[in-house]
Amino acid sequence: MYERSQVPEPSRSQSPTTSAAAAANIRPEVPVVTPLGDLVSLTGARIDWVGDAVGSNDAARSEDALGSAVTVTGIDLRAQAIVAGDLFAALPGARVHGATFASDAVDRGARAVLTDPAGLDLMNAAGSPEGVPILVHESPRALLGAMSATIYGHPTEKMTVIGITGTSGKTTTSYLVEAALAAGGRTPGLVGTIETRIKGNRVPSALTTPEAPQLHALFAVMLEQGIDTCVMEVSSHALALGRVDGVRFAIGAFTNLSQDHLDFHRDFEDYFAAKARLFEGGSAIRARHAVVCVDDEWGRRMAGIARDAGASVTAVATTPSEPLERPQQRADWQATRGGLDAKGIQTFHLVDPSGHANEVRLRLPGDYNVANASVAVAIAEAAGVRIEDSVPALAAVDVPGRVQRVDRGQDFMAVVDYAHKPAALGAVIGTLRGQSSGRLAVVVGAGGDRDKGKRELMGAVTARGAELLIVTDDNPRTEDPSVIRASVRGGAEDVPQAERGEIREVADRARAIAEAVEWARTGDVVLVAGKGHETGQEVHGVKHPFDDRAVLAEAIDRRIGGGA
Repeated sequence: MYERSQVPEPSRSQSPTTSAAAAANIRPEVPVVTPLGDLVSLTGARIDWVGDAVGSNDAARSEDALGSAVTVTGIDLRAQAIVAGDLFAALPGARVHGATFASDAVDRGARAVLTDPAGLDLMNAAGSPEGVPILVHESPRALLGAMSATIYGHPTEKMTVIGITGTSGKTTTSYLVEAALAAGGRTPGLVGTIETRIKGNRVPSALTTPEAPQLHALFAVMLEQGIDTCVMEVSSHALALGRVDGVRFAIGAFTNLSQDHLDFHRDFEDYFAAKARLFEGGSAIRARHAVVCVDDEWGRRMAGIARDAGASVTAVATTPSEPLERPQQRADWQATRGGLDAKGIQTFHLVDPSGHANEVRLRLPGDYNVANASVAVAIAEAAGVRIEDSVPALAAVDVPGRVQRVDRGQDFMAVVDYAHKPAALGAVIGTLRGQSSGRLAVVVGAGGDRDKGKRELMGAVTARGAELLIVTDDNPRTEDPSVIRASVRGGAEDVPQAERGEIREVADRARAIAEAVEWARTGDVVLVAGKGHETGQEVHGVKHPFDDRAVLAEAIDRRIGGGA
């Protein structure tokens, strides 16, 4: 809970983008030295030169001579992040080709450049950089994972890496697994949406899953600092774009699937197929052990895919266990529905593969957190942590921005949650309904430049579940905020009037939160949804400091204090 001394103050001296960029350039203190020839042999890329000023037959520039004479100690695809000794990956981008920045990268110390034929043409046209070997390949992005793993010494082969994918629950499950691992005597690291943690030191996260060069550098740093097990969120974008290529996953987990990212994926099947890369046969990143929640059809399909690929599969269920597709088998772990006590502690029983019912206590409400916790315990057990160590550890876990209460001494409940998908919104609304007999106000918007098809659905599910829906701005990004709000509001107004509550539209997010607080009476609930842990609001490419938790706390303080 956010008490008065815990309200965060959004930084105005350093933007979230700046701090994340600095954190994303972590490097090991003792780098591995990799001959360029090893990368040529690994990938089949050819060595070329800008302008070919000396000629392809020059002995000093032959591939054999270069293979041992030129070495690299790092790799990055951002010219501004290049460190002396790096290989610069100049990839084609949506708006500009990375080869445009090759000279900048070399000026910063890049020893060689990786690009495609189009990138080499751009560098030749510019006449620079001269005297630097260029590795040319038709599909350089496809090489990033293997190259990064090699350059950083294949760190994931020397630790246990746990990848968690699914639409919802990745972050919460990761935090629960991290706590269970620590309780079991492991030294865990965490890579996720909210933050990256190395031995308890927090690092802001720019992406749910970093690009392959940053990710493998991060693993190398973790290994250097004694991390033996890393739990990480694995997004569908990361799987589809190869960001986790080269990672050796010991355990892969699947939570669930619901509508999201259909701006990126063609359809649900394409979305599912991206997730399945973590489990299917023939995938270079297939996990050796799969832990799958089989509460829905997607989970049951994923368990079948993993089993067909020869993985060891652990099935987890929180609904009455149905037979899995191949072979016919019931879930290995079966959870009951949870109950809440007066302090908001959720208790449920988790029956392990031996048939013993373990009592699990959580500070996190909701049936979906029963599923998250059950998957977490099964993951920890697969990693070698005893149930008697993992289960008690879950009771102390809080997850920033996930059903996070803001308590300033008010007589109503105030909650911030990251729910920004129709299914997640429905789940958290149902959870809060079960915790209070009062009315519910929800403040929510939708992100710009993302899946437009979910906006109306978000409006409809919220309108049905709340007495007051305030449609506001989330992260409009480059879109017109009013167009986004109109879509969300349209979905809400499509719900028959008898089945929905009041609908308002307030563009300014701080004002929208204040209106919800002013509306609340004793025993009511105010939910601010969509941004959760985020500390910025992105408008037209600029991130402005904004933390829902801080703004909500300030609005409550004003109400309690009688301020305007």
